[in-house]
Amino acid sequence: MDVVVVGAGQAGLSSAYHLRRAGYEPGRDFVVLDRSPRPGGAWQFRWPTLTYGRVHGMHSLPGMELAGADPQRPSSEVIGGYFADYERAFGLRVRRPVRVRAVREAGDGRLLVETDAGVWAARALINATGTWDRPYWPRVRGQESFAGRQFHTSRYPGPGLFAGERVVVVGGGTSAVQHLLEIAPVAAATAWVTRREPVFTEGPFDAERGRAAVALVEERVRDGLPPRSVVSVTGLPMTEEMRRARDSGVLRRLPMFDRITPGGVEWDDGRFIAADGIVWATGFRPAIGHLAPLRLREPGGGIRMDGTRVVRDPRIHLVGYGPSASTVGASRAGRAAVRAVRDILGRSPEGERTSGEPPVGVTARGTAAR
Repeated sequence: MDVVVVGAGQAGLSSAYHLRRAGYEPGRDFVVLDRSPRPGGAWQFRWPTLTYGRVHGMHSLPGMELAGADPQRPSSEVIGGYFADYERAFGLRVRRPVRVRAVREAGDGRLLVETDAGVWAARALINATGTWDRPYWPRVRGQESFAGRQFHTSRYPGPGLFAGERVVVVGGGTSAVQHLLEIAPVAAATAWVTRREPVFTEGPFDAERGRAAVALVEERVRDGLPPRSVVSVTGLPMTEEMRRARDSGVLRRLPMFDRITPGGVEWDDGRFIAADGIVWATGFRPAIGHLAPLRLREPGGGIRMDGTRVVRDPRIHLVGYGPSASTVGASRAGRAAVRAVRDILGRSPEGERTSGEPPVGVTARGTAAR
């Protein structure tokens, strides 16, 4: 292949779309490999009570709007169906489930993409593996002794399992607040714990604020530091539901506890909160372990980036990483990565089109023509 795209979430599908627009043919010039069992990226694994109307921002994929979705349907169903329709409409021919184990040098200028379904050789790689497969669990003294149940956001089952229980929610991001607002009405008691004081923002999240947030994340990856999420620098957008929860005491934040005991959590100052369950809404890390053989990391622990391009190896482009980790950022990064990849390959099979029409080979019904 000229290009292997790893991952079929927002960033991977955007990249595949722009490859098609540039004239690259799926199966001949590029392939999209996805480890998930079905379309939907990480969205297919979200908890069932996260309805589409409660999603914290979902930007449409290029060339096909997501419109008219029922806000009461689970986001996993809405976005999973949208991604499936998108793959069919543009004939992207995603290969799944395929797990990429490692990417190595081939020795002739190409890259070898080793998977559980065979090996692909590629002249360039667009990595769009996101973060869902690497949930971050902080290590706290006594964690293994806890007699109750512990869940990370990646395996959060919804509020029903916590009915009548005392629950501690750990984390200062949007997911933590969503979990807390769901659990509080059915739980016997809840406590909200964060490492840093949460920052709530008022007013609309306009383009200027968005650019400023992205710039802060982009500065870190340019310096070769591990990226922070875009959400971590935007703060928590205050909604009416959150304002009511704050006024009622549900969103009363406590500092991070110092240890976990069999019956709850404890601070060095003697405070103790009994708990039957702990929900760790503590985020994710980039799922890029398969790139380790290429030695892309800098001394600071991150991967130095110039746009989507990895500075140490311009054949590698990371989309959905760092400043492009939001849904709108991932879509834009897919286009930028394809433009850069075309420069590397030195050719475009059929030339990039500038109109909004479907790629060559896609019929009006949105199926691949043969």
